Amino acid sequence: MKTAVRKSDGSGACMTRQVVIETPRGCRNKYKFDEESGRMKLSKVMPEGMVFPYDFGFFPGTQSDDGDPLDVLVLNDEPTFPGFQIDCRPIGAILARQHDKGGEEVENDRIIAVAEASFLYAGVHELAELEPKVLKQVEDFFVNYQKVREVQVFVKGHAEAKEANRFVEHASIRHRRSGPSKSAAA
Repeated sequence: MKTAVRKSDGSGACMTRQVVIETPRGCRNKYKFDEESGRMKLSKVMPEGMVFPYDFGFFPGTQSDDGDPLDVLVLNDEPTFPGFQIDCRPIGAILARQHDKGGEEVENDRIIAVAEASFLYAGVHELAELEPKVLKQVEDFFVNYQKVREVQVFVKGHAEAKEANRFVEHASIRHRRSGPSKSAAA
């Protein structure tokens, strides 16, 4: 799939992009797109009581530093379903660094987007406009989600919509330059 840009505000900053949902809000199962079969696959099951706070997916036609498509958490009124394509606008990113149990340290920033069809989040265009309690809960989810895998995550700060769109654009360029890869089928 190509990275689909639906609308722009004329400034070069993308306002709406297509996202493919892998794991819906409220789900303990973590699904992942399997490029070989072209289907969703169960990746892992989270511990009892831990669920995804919002839909989680990826921007098709992108490649992050780890070689996978760029991840995104989508704020929406209701959960969707695995494989669902949805138009979203990135509103920012949680900037984070993680250390795995082997001691490897990597950047693991998380893009946050709003579904274009959302009523509840229709007025949110920047991460700073999100209710601070909601943002804190999302940060805590990412920290605790990795903690159960013995990976430490440290939130370094936040980026606003323009920077988040730049992250997506860089991941799209990386995908185009890499040629056929695992994000090519995504």
